[in-house]
Amino acid sequence: MNKKILVIGACGQIGTELTLRLRQIYGVENVIASDIVKPDNDVVNQGCFEIIDALNFDQVEYFVEKYSIDEVYLLSALLSASAEKAYAFAWDLNMNSLFHVLNLAKEKKIKKIFWPSSIAVFGNNTPREKTPQYTVMEPSTVYGISKQTGERWCEYYHKTFGVDVRSVRYPGIISWSAPPGGGTTDYAVDIFHSALKEQKYHCFLSPQTKLPMMYIDDAIDAAIDIMDAPGDLIKIRSSYNLSAMSFSPHEIASEIKKHIPEFEITYKENDFRQTIADSWPDSIDDNNARTDWNWKNKFDLQDMTSIMLEKLEETIQNQILL
Repeated sequence: MNKKILVIGACGQIGTELTLRLRQIYGVENVIASDIVKPDNDVVNQGCFEIIDALNFDQVEYFVEKYSIDEVYLLSALLSASAEKAYAFAWDLNMNSLFHVLNLAKEKKIKKIFWPSSIAVFGNNTPREKTPQYTVMEPSTVYGISKQTGERWCEYYHKTFGVDVRSVRYPGIISWSAPPGGGTTDYAVDIFHSALKEQKYHCFLSPQTKLPMMYIDDAIDAAIDIMDAPGDLIKIRSSYNLSAMSFSPHEIASEIKKHIPEFEITYKENDFRQTIADSWPDSIDDNNARTDWNWKNKFDLQDMTSIMLEKLEETIQNQILL
């Protein structure tokens, strides 16, 4: 029998693509999508969808029991830049939604949980180059604080209650199918939209601000691969470092100019997101993930740029035709 999967936060950047991929693998009828909103998209229209408030424990429990859910992918979160503007709500959402599913798993109502952490757990005193799995972690943002705390709770629930929770520290995620979601790394999504529509982009980060990034297909593969791996291979129950590529605004702009020669980039000064970015690593050492459960990325900056421009141009043309 196929397992039953619930995706909470299915209409966000990662959730959109993850839900569609899970339905391809396990069948549309076996993957229940949910979010606090109900947009008109493939996630909602091509399978079972429920409106679920991730902060409402009774509601989450009801749908877990209604659909006899085996696995939960918990993606609900307020991202870095947005969280700084609503820090109390960000803490509430990012932490209590996690407690809800951890406690359901503790009660044996869920067999397995995927919960993403982030490079935001690192801080100014963390080694910036090839940041190791185990290192100083002094996050300076609400988002990072909540993710670091969540990691500790995940490990605690695994060691104390046997909860099978699995996690990766995502870098910035780049996707063509969903709009930017309020993260500091989202400039690397917005830049493609602006390049195609206006042939220019005004970046809120400085030209040489290098950050770890990942194309959405690699991000989805990582989530599914770690969930499918045998439990004895998952040695780290807080969260695994994950890496694919690192680049600066100048480097991605240069790559875009190979496709759109007239593209120009300018830079803002004194944007609060620069301070956030300056507290994060330049690059990540993810050897533990590659060794333990055979993680491998497939996309680099060149591959990702070509795909992003191609897919977004198709989307823009389809919108014009409509």
